[in-house]
Amino acid sequence: MAQYDKADIERRMNGAVESLKGDLGGLRTGRANTALLDPVVCEVYGAMMPLAQVATVSAPEPRMLSVQVWDKSNVSAVEKGISKANLGLNPMTDGQTVRLPMPDLTEERRKELAKLAGEYGEKAKIAVRNVRRDGMETLKADEKSKDISEDERKRHEEDVQKLTDKHVAEIDTVVDKKVQEILTQ
Repeated sequence: MAQYDKADIERRMNGAVESLKGDLGGLRTGRANTALLDPVVCEVYGAMMPLAQVATVSAPEPRMLSVQVWDKSNVSAVEKGISKANLGLNPMTDGQTVRLPMPDLTEERRKELAKLAGEYGEKAKIAVRNVRRDGMETLKADEKSKDISEDERKRHEEDVQKLTDKHVAEIDTVVDKKVQEILTQ
């Protein structure tokens, strides 16, 4: 039987916010960010592997990413993986290093990225609201099974709503900051 657990609800809401921050980190602004290459996979040694398992990614300059491939025989596979990821980057190879200059963003692309950031924010809010709904249902079930009184349920429901409001406000702040970063580059 489910029992109300405020710490679990808060942990799950924090998870939604952290997930959003990870998603937004992958959105390309004009600056080089190593998280941009997180989704890249390369076909090496007969298997698909994340880029991080075959190379070191760094940002030596504000508008340049550098990928140091550990095994020289994998350089072309890394190039191919970066190209297939459709990140709008043009790999330039120099020995075992693949350099990725960050191209300027067009106004249209900036607006698309800002819209995408908003969509990520909406998904995170939905996740927080789903956690809220689960918490409210658990409280009603606890009251129905006489584990808590009606007054306790109402007090806990207020706590859950306050947590929800706090996390939704944090999501709005994170998204607004990212949108400003995208539009002012």
